[in-house]
Amino acid sequence: MKAVNKGIDERIYNTIVATNAQAPFYQLTGIQTKTLGPGWVEMSVKTESRHGNPLGLIHGGLVSTLADAAMANAVRTTGKKGVTVHCDINFLAAAPVGQEMIGRGQVDRAGAKIVFTSGEVVCGDKVVATCQATFYVVGEM
Repeated sequence: MKAVNKGIDERIYNTIVATNAQAPFYQLTGIQTKTLGPGWVEMSVKTESRHGNPLGLIHGGLVSTLADAAMANAVRTTGKKGVTVHCDINFLAAAPVGQEMIGRGQVDRAGAKIVFTSGEVVCGDKVVATCQATFYVVGEM
C-alpha cells in the first residue's frame, strides 16, 4: 500500500513513509502508513489471529499502539519529532480478527516543546477507541 500525501512537505512525507516502513515494531505488528495531511495521519493494520487476546478479540495493546502511532506521526507531519509523555485511551468496542483497523491522529495544539494530540481507532463503521496524548518535542524532522 502506498501512503497518500494530502498536502505536507514532500521531504517530510518521504521521511515519514520511509522510516515507518523500516520501523521494526511497525513491521512486527503490521502497522502501515495510510494517509498523511498537515497535522493529521491515518495508519492501518490488517488484524490477524496473531493480534488476538485469549478471548479471540484484538488485543488492546495493538489498539493502543495503533492510536499512539497515528498521533505521533501527526506530530511528525508538522516537522517535529516528538516522544509520548502521556497517553490516555478509552476502549469503546472490541475489534474482530480479519479486518482493517484504522488509527487516526491529529494535532490539537502545538507549542515549542509540547504537542497535544487526539485520535481514534475504527474498524469498519465501529469506533473501537478514542484517545489523547501529549508529546515532548525532541527535534526537527
